[in-house]
This record gives sequence, C-alpha cells and structure tokens, in this order.
Amino acid sequence: MLQTRVMPCLLLKDGALVKTVRFQEPSYIGDPINAIRIFNEKEVDELVFLDIAATNQGRRPPLDVLKRIAGESFMPVAYGGGLRRLEDIREVLRVGFEKVSINSHAAESPSFVTEAAREFGNQSVIVSIDAKKVGGDRYEVWTHGATRRTGLDPATFAARMQEAGAGEILLTSIDRDGTQQGYAIDLIQQVVARVSIPVIACGGAGKVEDFTAAVREGGAAACAIGSMAVYYGRNRAVLISFPSRTEIEKALGEERG
Repeated sequence: MLQTRVMPCLLLKDGALVKTVRFQEPSYIGDPINAIRIFNEKEVDELVFLDIAATNQGRRPPLDVLKRIAGESFMPVAYGGGLRRLEDIREVLRVGFEKVSINSHAAESPSFVTEAAREFGNQSVIVSIDAKKVGGDRYEVWTHGATRRTGLDPATFAARMQEAGAGEILLTSIDRDGTQQGYAIDLIQQVVARVSIPVIACGGAGKVEDFTAAVREGGAAACAIGSMAVYYGRNRAVLISFPSRTEIEKALGEERG
C-alpha cells in the first residue's frame, strides 16, 4: 500500500487545461476530459483541478465543467478556484468532488475555513498556500494567482489554517512552478515543522527523484505534479502522462496496493 500520494495538479482556464510557469503565461494543453481518461488508465491516486482565473474574474466555480470532470474521474478529485461561499463548496461536492481547495479567501477570511470544515468536515477542506521567496530563507504568501502580497509567513499561516479546521495544506512554490527544477525543500520543511496535518508539495517536480527529496528531506505527505503530467522532453511537447507504478515505488521505497 502506497502511503505517500502522488497526484496531478491540473490548471483550468475558461474550461480548458492550461499550464503556467511561475504562475505566468498559461499555455493551452487541451481538454481536461481527455487527460482524466488517461489518468484513469494510469490509476493515479487523486486529481486536483485549480481554476486559475475564477478568483480574479470574480466568477463562481464552473459547475458545468466540474460535473463533466467528476463524471469521468475514477479517482478522488479536489477543486479550487473562486470559492467564497459555503453554497459554492456545497455545489462542488454535490456534482461529485470529494474535496475543495480554498486559497485567496482563506487569507482574507480565515473564519471561512472554519465554517467550511464545520459544515463539510475537515477531510473535505484543503487550504492552498502559494508562497514566493522574498530573501534569504524567507517566504511570503501571495493570493489571487500570485498577484497580491499578503505579508503572511507561509508556516505561520499554515498553522493558523490548521487551527481553523483545514484537513490538508497544498503548498505551492511560485518560484518553482512549471520549472521542473525540483521542489522548494526549504519551504516544505518550514511548513511541515509547524503543522501536523498532511502537506502536499507542489511546484517544481521534474523527475521521480524529486518525490524522494520532498518526502524524505522536506517531510511532505504527498506530492503534486504539473508539468510532469502534461509535458514530455526538453521542448515541452504536450503529452499527458504519469510515472509508472515501479518508478514511484522505487523513488518512495513503498509498495503500491
């Protein structure tokens, strides 16, 4: 049984699958449904979908798109983007998603996380933290697609979100996003040291050995991949893929059930 989850973290914009580099210049990848069908065959642990435009555009979750996604997916799926009301969460869960990921509104209104956890259960609530290096070993939380500074320390904020009722933290390094240069291990270490809930490392995965570093050095409970799941080779040709069972077992030293 694999204890460490590995999951694609996929970005949506206007209903299409896209990929960014350092949260900039989203490139079109294709139809999310096609990607899901491939991931079904690969038997991935979970999927995360983040609508990168919903918050800045003031939109609610695209329920028509999400309903199609949930209907095709054989594995648990989480959604984030534009979640500001309990009714939004309720509708996302109603169409078939198991979890939601709250980002910008968690920083604006921590009590919303508490309300969501009380209403839907801690296991359904992920708080997504996007962090950028601001000098030395210091990081800062940014929101609204990395366009707004908050002045918050990621580790301190993560601890606060755990107290508020979050069941997991999705921790993304803005600097590493889309670079495939490896996870920001120091960032993961800082956050893991302050919380007891699972931390999902995201941003920078380029090879399966990066999972090893995130888990063994960083202390992450799970690894999310973006570019690794949608690109192939140095020229970043679009190819929906996922590491093999054997590769993941070797990297993590675990057996998959």
